[in-house]
Amino acid sequence: MTRPDRGASGGVRLLPAGTGSLARGLPPAPAGTLFALSERGGIVVEPPSRLKVLFGRNEPDVHVCVGLGDRGVSRHHGILRHDGYRWSVRNTGHVPIRLPGAHLLLSGHEEPVPVAYTPLFIRSGPDREHLLELRVAGSAPPGQLDATEDDTTSQPAVWQLTDRERLVTVALGERYLRHQPFPQPLSWAQVADSLTRSRPAERWTAKRAEKVVVGLRERLSRHSVAGLTRAEVGEPIGNTVNHNLLTELLVTTTLVPPDLTLLRPLTD
Repeated sequence: MTRPDRGASGGVRLLPAGTGSLARGLPPAPAGTLFALSERGGIVVEPPSRLKVLFGRNEPDVHVCVGLGDRGVSRHHGILRHDGYRWSVRNTGHVPIRLPGAHLLLSGHEEPVPVAYTPLFIRSGPDREHLLELRVAGSAPPGQLDATEDDTTSQPAVWQLTDRERLVTVALGERYLRHQPFPQPLSWAQVADSLTRSRPAERWTAKRAEKVVVGLRERLSRHSVAGLTRAEVGEPIGNTVNHNLLTELLVTTTLVPPDLTLLRPLTD
C-alpha cells in the first residue's frame, strides 16, 4: 500500500489489515474524517485535506487496495476526495461501483459520500464482488468535543455466534449484507447451494442449514429477542421469523458486510 502523503493538510494515517468493520463504529475523530477500509487495510484522512485517496487492485500505487489479483478490478478503480465541504467518490475504473440500494456509480461518474457508513461493492464477475467500506465521522454533540457522533451513541450488544451459525446466517442474509433494496432471506435451497459452492466438502443440505438457524432463533428468543418464533408471528409465517432474525443480527452489528468473505470458496 502506498504511504500517505504527509504533505497533505489534515491528519493521515493507515489502518492495518484485520481492522474491525467500520459498521461497528469509529474511534474518536474530528467531524468529516474519512475512514476507508478493505480486507487489505485502509486509511484515515482528516479534513481539510488535499490528499486524493486512490483505491484499486494495484497495491503499490494506491492508498487502499481492493481486489488484489483480480483483473476485473482496475488498477486505479476510484478516487475519494474532499472539496472543502464534503467527501465524494469518483469511479475511474472499467466496471461500475455498486452503492447501497443497488445504485450504480458508472465509470467517469462521481457521487457525494454521506456522513454515515457506506459499503461500496466492485463486481468483477457473476459471483465475485469486492468490498470497500467507507465511513465519514459526524459532529460531536455540545460538551463532547473529543468524540464523534458515532461514538457517543451506545452500541448494542453483539451476539456471540458459533462459526457454523455465522456461516449459515451470512448465506441466509446475503442480500441484506450486500445492501440490496428490499432484501429478503434466501430460500433454504439457495442457502444450501451457496454453502456447497463455498464448502463443497461439508455436504450442506437445506435441512441441515435450516436446523442451524432454528437453533439460533430459539437461543436468541430465550434471551428476549422478539419475533423469532411461530407462536409470536402467527400464520402464514413466510420469511418473517428469518427476516426478524437477520434484522437483529444486522442492527447489533453481529453480522457486517466483511462477513461475506465467508462465502468465498476455500480455495479462492
